[in-house]
Amino acid sequence: MDQIDVNATRPDSYRNFRIRIGWDGRHVAGISRMSALKRTTDVVEYREGGDSGPSRLSPGRTSSEPITLERGVTHDLDFEEWANAIPQAGASAGDPAFRKDITIDFYNEAGQRTITYRVYRCWVSAFQVLPDLDANAHAVTIESITLQNEGWERLPLPATADTV
Repeated sequence: MDQIDVNATRPDSYRNFRIRIGWDGRHVAGISRMSALKRTTDVVEYREGGDSGPSRLSPGRTSSEPITLERGVTHDLDFEEWANAIPQAGASAGDPAFRKDITIDFYNEAGQRTITYRVYRCWVSAFQVLPDLDANAHAVTIESITLQNEGWERLPLPATADTV
């Protein structure tokens, strides 16, 4: 592999269709849409006794919002197998297939990986096998999974690049 050649002072944004999602050490085929990667910190408002001034604000608990991945229905079983790994009522949640770290890789126009995010301890909370079906529509059949997660971080740029 060649040394990655990325313009760190790039003024324009990366295109949002040049991404790849991965888990279990491999990329998942054909993600067509992903919801926002977002976390929110609660605001704690307080006042000290005898203080007639404005309330003070401090950060509270931080939580990450669920992520939804969508793709066209194919013969690939990645979504379904992960959704089926969710423990049934009364079963143990200790199965390693139950939670996964996922990666979100961004690529530049030359096909070089430029940004990677890792999302921690994801698990499938919703699985849509098929959308509403309409024989008169001109649409692709979409399946989706919704992933609960315990936070994410941007990883450092690798010394070598993989290309698409």
